[in-house]
Amino acid sequence: MNYLKVLPKNNFTKPLLYSYRRCPYAMRARMILLQEGIDFDIYEISLKDKPSQMLKLSAKGTVPILVFKDIVIDESLEIISWAFSQSKNSTFHKLKKNEIDLANELIKKNDNDFKLSLDRYKYHIRYPEKSQKSWRDECLFFMEILEMYLYKNRFLIKDEITYADIAIFPFVRQFSNVDLEAFKKLNYSKTKKWLESLVNNDLFKKIMAKPKI
Repeated sequence: MNYLKVLPKNNFTKPLLYSYRRCPYAMRARMILLQEGIDFDIYEISLKDKPSQMLKLSAKGTVPILVFKDIVIDESLEIISWAFSQSKNSTFHKLKKNEIDLANELIKKNDNDFKLSLDRYKYHIRYPEKSQKSWRDECLFFMEILEMYLYKNRFLIKDEITYADIAIFPFVRQFSNVDLEAFKKLNYSKTKKWLESLVNNDLFKKIMAKPKI
């Protein structure tokens, strides 16, 4: 994982990831790429001045975007799938079908229902029809689901980290940081312990280190 100061014009010698350090979608893409041992470059964008080269690749203008040879992938879960396809010893290939199904079900719930509630909680000023606390309460259904899974295993699918944990935890971290004191008062001890272990994981620390460019 190497941060670039200047974008290459063409002929990428290794995968290039357009990223934004604090974006949860970009976080999970960086974590999986690093976990799978893929050597890649990162270009950290500015949300106020997105590079024209990136916008030509994907009109959505959102990160992450992975570029390599003739491949352009602008969805984080598709980047994760691509990363798994590059490694014969991938952690993904060690999962059973029922574990993959559970992981995908949880990620879908995270990316749709929970993310919708999380955005209203985080940006509650834009949604004045309810109080911030009410929007927070609408997020708690997902905390209940995570807590239930974490009573069965140390992590969401089994007793070791899987792509489900990596794909979901940046959003739970974001939820906790909206109002940290309020989060600390919630009665989800397993989820809090799970979140803390992932925040302190070396993989996360590496992908969140400020680029030295």
